[in-house]
Amino acid sequence: MSKIRYIVPATVFSLVFGIAVTGGISFANGAGINLENPLISVAAPVATKTYLSVNPLDMVNNPSFYLNKNVKIKARFDKFSTLGLDYKPAMKSSEDYISFLIQRPDVLDHNVPLSELKIFIKRTEAEKHIDLDAGDIVEFSGKVFSTALGDVWMDAEQFNVLTKKNKGTEKKAN
Repeated sequence: MSKIRYIVPATVFSLVFGIAVTGGISFANGAGINLENPLISVAAPVATKTYLSVNPLDMVNNPSFYLNKNVKIKARFDKFSTLGLDYKPAMKSSEDYISFLIQRPDVLDHNVPLSELKIFIKRTEAEKHIDLDAGDIVEFSGKVFSTALGDVWMDAEQFNVLTKKNKGTEKKAN
């Protein structure tokens, strides 16, 4: 009877914490338990984000398909803006973020912004690229976090300048 008093709580404990009980307690290998030294945990592999390369026109034509997806876009930069900031249904504070516009890829003879795509970048990152001009080629990736107003609202997590235009000549950015 006294053995039962110890076996039942040990069994319940093992079920709750995933520990095998067989005459004594031994640690099962799982979720970061090192069998050689159970006090040392094993680091889980770091998951890297994968980004889907997309055409921005496809995104604005079907915003709900891209909601909560990680996307990557290569486009012509248009300008930094305050478009969409502080709008409550898709809140991005103007204190922490700035938005930027890209040019419509289907219009090549004029600078026409793709205003249906609201892209937000942290101000600290945007300040590194304050010298960008309309027509510079950029690549950015991030997550679509809202489809408020039927538009695409996206956080730019990574931002790279691929090509800069300097007074009529194109130069590769470093």
